[in-house]
Amino acid sequence: MNFLGFGQSADLDIVFDGADTRKMAEIKTEDGKKEKYLLYYDGETVSGKVNVTLKKPGSKLEHQGIKIELIGQIELYYDRGNHHEFLSLVKELARPGDLIQNSSYPFEFANVEKPYEVYVGSNVRLRYFLRATVVRRLSDIIREVDIAVHTLCSYPEVNSPIKMEVGIEDCLHIEFEYNKSKYHLKDVIVGKIYFLLVRIKIKHMEIAIIKRETTGTGPNTFTENETIAKYEIMDGAPVRGESIPIRVFLAGYDLTPAMRDINKKFSVKYFLNLVLMDTEDRRYFKQQEITLWRKAEKTRKSSAIAPNNPHVPSHLVGSESDMIPKAPQDGAHNSDTSPAPPMDPTVGLFTQESPQNETKPLESPTFHAENDNSESAQSTNDMLPLPLDSPDSTEQNP
Repeated sequence: MNFLGFGQSADLDIVFDGADTRKMAEIKTEDGKKEKYLLYYDGETVSGKVNVTLKKPGSKLEHQGIKIELIGQIELYYDRGNHHEFLSLVKELARPGDLIQNSSYPFEFANVEKPYEVYVGSNVRLRYFLRATVVRRLSDIIREVDIAVHTLCSYPEVNSPIKMEVGIEDCLHIEFEYNKSKYHLKDVIVGKIYFLLVRIKIKHMEIAIIKRETTGTGPNTFTENETIAKYEIMDGAPVRGESIPIRVFLAGYDLTPAMRDINKKFSVKYFLNLVLMDTEDRRYFKQQEITLWRKAEKTRKSSAIAPNNPHVPSHLVGSESDMIPKAPQDGAHNSDTSPAPPMDPTVGLFTQESPQNETKPLESPTFHAENDNSESAQSTNDMLPLPLDSPDSTEQNP
């Protein structure tokens, strides 16, 4: 009802240029459902028009101006009252005056820098949206429409594998290898587990993809772990010399690129978690961080990887030097837990994933791999058994 000027006397609608041909992207909402939004990339122009439709033809709409805003913001669920804006652009569409008929106002935000990808997680949401506003004395008329933004990057063709030897002295010694350290979201993880020494009764082995979301800073830091996928890769007791293949297809899962310190508000990392269980139901873990990135489609490849492209996704896990094609450098494998440069067989140990757990390490000082020719390859003992039902088994950073 519009009584004495009160109430909403007009409808607003935002129409995007090229909406019929633009690709759509599915974005998860807070309640777990998925909605489709128009997809934009960093550096792309966002344009269209704002339509103002009077609810009562022939009536007059008095306003103090009409504007449209393009906003990028981060919302932390534990602090919903504060919205942290990292992008805010405004276009004035009309000066104060009266509307006596339906009107349309074109707008254009040219070559907008959109540094981050849209993200909806357990404790945080990053979104882009347009807000059209008819400013009035008592109550504004507002219309908001979300858009999707994807970040694109290209890593060097040479992508070093992950190779590590882990174990307990005189008890268990295995070697695991993954074919890459960086995977695009539609990639396939290929690897193998090779048993060099088996003197404990292993009955089960599995591999899982874990997403670790960290939000906030200082005392307000929250870490949420989510198991994206879990595969049983061995059932039964292995013997020395046995090799277990690994092949995990990423395309079927709801994954995002790995993100680092997004606007100093949150990070998203991914880990491959190797779990072995013995006949006494003790569990042994080894986590290895991997980098996930969004690969440009062929139709956008030339513009996405051009050296002068303004989009340099420095927030992705990995150095900026890895984001554009060039000769690989030492240390290209980016992992906080990697004890040695990639391609070198390195001795490591299983680690307990819950640093608060009181379980002490087994008594074994150091050991050398039986097939390792490096004289310096040795390790400190940190392979720890955990209870089968340990609640922190995969929820803390090693």
